[in-house]
Amino acid sequence: MSEGAKFRRVAVLGTGLIGGSFALAVKRAIPGAEIAGHDRPEALEKAKARGVVDEAHESIAGAVRGADLVYAALPIVATIQSLGEIAEAAAPGALVTDACSTKAAVCRAAAEKFRSEGGARFLGGHPMAGKEASGVEQADAELFHGTPYVLVGAEAGDLLTADARVDAFVDLLEKIGGEPVWFDAETHDWAVGIVSHLPQMVAVALARVVQNETDETGLPISLAGTGLRDTLRLAGSPYSVWRDVCLTNTENLRRALDQMQQAVEHLRTHLTNRELEAEFRAANEIYRALQKGQG
Repeated sequence: MSEGAKFRRVAVLGTGLIGGSFALAVKRAIPGAEIAGHDRPEALEKAKARGVVDEAHESIAGAVRGADLVYAALPIVATIQSLGEIAEAAAPGALVTDACSTKAAVCRAAAEKFRSEGGARFLGGHPMAGKEASGVEQADAELFHGTPYVLVGAEAGDLLTADARVDAFVDLLEKIGGEPVWFDAETHDWAVGIVSHLPQMVAVALARVVQNETDETGLPISLAGTGLRDTLRLAGSPYSVWRDVCLTNTENLRRALDQMQQAVEHLRTHLTNRELEAEFRAANEIYRALQKGQG
């Protein structure tokens, strides 16, 4: 029996895009696994109808009780606020992990709640996967396939992370197509501030410029083609998802936006000279590197 198969009962807290996708992936990777879900009643109803969860619980404790693995896919602040209840309800041998897109604030809070020797173990995590649309309707068992999955710790095999439960979770992530990578929480938050959170803020700012410039005739947006749609894909993400990111990664985001402001000012200054060519060459190199990574 594989390590991943040790997780026979999984509690998924938050059954939207990420939690729902994880539940579907677990069902595929571990036949017979029971999924206990917690969410708002209307969300639970949809998750149950789609077969994402086998049990629906309005309380966190009800879902967590008896689970081998607890997967918290709630918003960041809600996850932090629920850690005490999760720690109290979790079985001593359980692994508790989260899917929050910032890690330092969550892991600090978890360190306060998961202290007991021999109790449930907390492992910070962040799947680098998603869509601009949210909700269980978008859940997909293939969502994590081929994407990095950040785990917070020193590195695999280190004494700080060596735990059969952690090994089992790493095994499960690989079974669902994820690519586990290890970082400390602060390094993670700096990195995603640049490659994930900054692009979202830039998309929001660009959308504002387009909206402000659009007149009563519909110009210029009526002339927009695929370039603008591709660039503004992230602008479809809801504020409810990003509010907590901004609250818990504020300083990294401020630094990233400062650098963005400087880069835009540099472009404005060099619109009519050859320095602009160097900026395009640098941009082309980054684009090719990204394309190569996807290949």
